[in-house]
Amino acid sequence: MKFKTSVLLAESVVLVAAPAGAAKLVKPNIIYIMCDDMGYGDLGCYGQRYILTPNIDRMAAEGMRFTQAYAGAPVSAPSRACMMTGQHTGHTEVRGNKEYWGKSPVVMYGQNKDYSVAGQHPYDPNHIILTEIMKDNGYRTGMFGKWAGGYEGSVSTPDKRGVDEFFGYICQYQAHLYYPNFLNEYSRQRGDSGVRRVVLDDNIRYPMFGRDYYKRPQYSADMIHERAMAWLDGQDDKHPFFGIFTYTLPHAELVQPDDSLVEAYKRKFFIDKTWGGHAGSRYNAVVHTHAQFAAMISRLDAYVGQILAKLKAKGLDENTLVIFTSDNGPHEEGGADPTFFGRDGKLRGIKRQCYEGGIRIPFIVRWPGKTDAGMVSDLPIAFYDLMPTFCDLAGVKNYVRKYGNKGSQPDYFDGITFAPTLTGKGIQKRHDYLYWEFAETNQIAVRRGDWKLIVIKGQPHLYNLVTDLHEDNDVAAQHPDIVRQLTDVILREHIDSKLFPITLPQ
Repeated sequence: MKFKTSVLLAESVVLVAAPAGAAKLVKPNIIYIMCDDMGYGDLGCYGQRYILTPNIDRMAAEGMRFTQAYAGAPVSAPSRACMMTGQHTGHTEVRGNKEYWGKSPVVMYGQNKDYSVAGQHPYDPNHIILTEIMKDNGYRTGMFGKWAGGYEGSVSTPDKRGVDEFFGYICQYQAHLYYPNFLNEYSRQRGDSGVRRVVLDDNIRYPMFGRDYYKRPQYSADMIHERAMAWLDGQDDKHPFFGIFTYTLPHAELVQPDDSLVEAYKRKFFIDKTWGGHAGSRYNAVVHTHAQFAAMISRLDAYVGQILAKLKAKGLDENTLVIFTSDNGPHEEGGADPTFFGRDGKLRGIKRQCYEGGIRIPFIVRWPGKTDAGMVSDLPIAFYDLMPTFCDLAGVKNYVRKYGNKGSQPDYFDGITFAPTLTGKGIQKRHDYLYWEFAETNQIAVRRGDWKLIVIKGQPHLYNLVTDLHEDNDVAAQHPDIVRQLTDVILREHIDSKLFPITLPQ
């Protein structure tokens, strides 16, 4: 897949009018696009000055842009778990990036070592997840990109959790590299018995490390997008569909095909950085780190433009809700430099932190005819609100009673539908508070109204987000009553996890 800079500047493609008399579905189609480690300020519509994102910016202009949307967690696997389970990280099974590849036997792909098992801790099989609900209610389901909801062969892989077609990475650790040894796929229509590995034969001719790595021709992000587009091309107006496009851009390794997108940014960032790598790093050394990072986001923007154009061409545009967001805040791995791009949108913190910069994310919704164009919402929402919202829009009634409590343990659904905000119909309920915890950095956070409590290794820190959005001035000592109230929330919401222990506030 080749990209030309002129395509981006022209905001993508020719849009074809919907066929006359096309049938209208009662249930809306849903496309959920979630990229990887994009900061709140990485898009033009959120104030980015250096990176071209015309398609996503146009999506915001034609839809609704949220300014207080939050990821489920400050890293990938638990954040995605919140979206899939409708639970916050005090309740959900997956609360961190617990890996399962490190103790498995090594296998060889050519001269390249890899692991015989790859993936993360699985979702609780007794708790229903979003794809299962949508599948149970008549939706065709496809997922393309990163799974991160269970290791290969576990109780929770796409084929076992309501996904009709999958292509991408089962393991998010594998997804750190864009020229991998293999990807994973599954197709219910083809009659696959389960998820399998697809060896990338042209890649494994070259080593994983060193200069020859860049001779690998099979670029995973383009391959995943092509499969997503092929799946979308197979949809029609007779069956509702639910697509989860979990693109790995712009995460981790700063590398991509050396096409015109990269060249344009090399000229723009005439003085650029080189990252030489370091001992034990999984990433190869890279030059032009700013140009590579910017081009990765513009590449993702081009994907979004093609998705919107495909929906328009197929006459599915008006009955398809499209969401664009990121799984958590920006990273600084492999030479990435969030400070240079002002990527945190004037927020403190990055990935792995419960400060606003680690969890507040871009969130854009486009649904022609249903969501008014150019709207901006300051409604605080979090990823665990997606399950009730999608259920609401799909007409799934009483999903908590219908799908909850499959196991012996108490079940939880923590989200609130924000469908009234999208459609302008009904009364929008609001959260009394939002909740996060992340054991790997021993952090817990609660937001109630303008107050934000962050507990780090058991020590509470209090901020007022109206007067101190950057969370610089800890006012815990001045407001012990507020600290006590938010501490009570933590003690009420947290359910102990042996896998993800954390220090509670005293």
